[in-house]
Amino acid sequence: MAINNKILKDEHLITVLLCALAIPLSMSMWTINLVYSKFLSKNEGFDEPVVISPGRWLASCLIPLIIAVHGYRKKSITLDGAVLGCALAFVLTLSNFSFLVCLITFFLSSSRATKVRSHIKKKIEEDFKEGGQRNWIQVLCNGGMAAQLALLYLLDVGASERPIDFVGDYRASWLSIGILGVFACCNGDTWASELGTVFSDSDPYLVTTFEKVPKGTNGGISVVGTLFSTIGGFVIGISQYITLYYFSEKNVWAYAPPQWPIIFFGALAGFLGSLIDSLMGATLQYSGLDKEGKIVSHSSVTVKHISGRNILDNHSVNLISTVIMGLLMPTLCKSLWPLF
Repeated sequence: MAINNKILKDEHLITVLLCALAIPLSMSMWTINLVYSKFLSKNEGFDEPVVISPGRWLASCLIPLIIAVHGYRKKSITLDGAVLGCALAFVLTLSNFSFLVCLITFFLSSSRATKVRSHIKKKIEEDFKEGGQRNWIQVLCNGGMAAQLALLYLLDVGASERPIDFVGDYRASWLSIGILGVFACCNGDTWASELGTVFSDSDPYLVTTFEKVPKGTNGGISVVGTLFSTIGGFVIGISQYITLYYFSEKNVWAYAPPQWPIIFFGALAGFLGSLIDSLMGATLQYSGLDKEGKIVSHSSVTVKHISGRNILDNHSVNLISTVIMGLLMPTLCKSLWPLF
């Protein structure tokens, strides 16, 4: 008991120190930004320097640290994953608060989904890990594309929250929907695999042949899993919609098109992202059944082949899915938004 109390005190001390570090760090970044902007405006002839507020710098340093420490203490993420996640979250927060909220929604909800009925998953998956801790590779594959789009948003648009308007504000809208597509894809796929597996009473169907396959098979889909994937994307869409409504300037909303389709496109991205992931899983990932009745991702003389080839692993599939959805969703939204 004394050891556990000491560990908790040490973790609390680390949290306090990191939060205290965020203040001078954010102020130093704001000072550098101010000096650089004034220097740039003086030498390049700009009328007014573009300076990110100290409050946004503070939020960009403090909030990712709190999320990283919380995830590490809850054993939802490894130390290397927390460090990388903190860096990606910094970029997302600095560019647009709605991107941060999408990240938080995905991280918290998917971490919770991973732990639901874990005893069932342990029986059907050979590589199951208790608690579902995410390492740096998983963080990069799930959030790397979003962070890249957020960095482009920051460089091209600036640190601001803007409503979606493909006619009046094309670049900001394109990048915002791209990030929506990435996180909705990740959340939808996670909800489908983690919740659909344990709440579905029947075995899934392989997406390419529609033959019944054991639970946990890569590329297996079910009605319950598909519903969860759509709901997972729907939650991300609501998160971005509410954040944009709260933080963006209300006078801009008066001239922007209706914003509620963000929620619809979030749900659509969750569904499509999970479908794309399943298609790649069924064809490019190896799925086999070992002698203990567990799904494995490697071939062996004692393993019965179910589907797919040993070309990609789960991390590669996640990365490719996020890239596809980050590029596909802006194109779909640009074409379909005028219909609403």
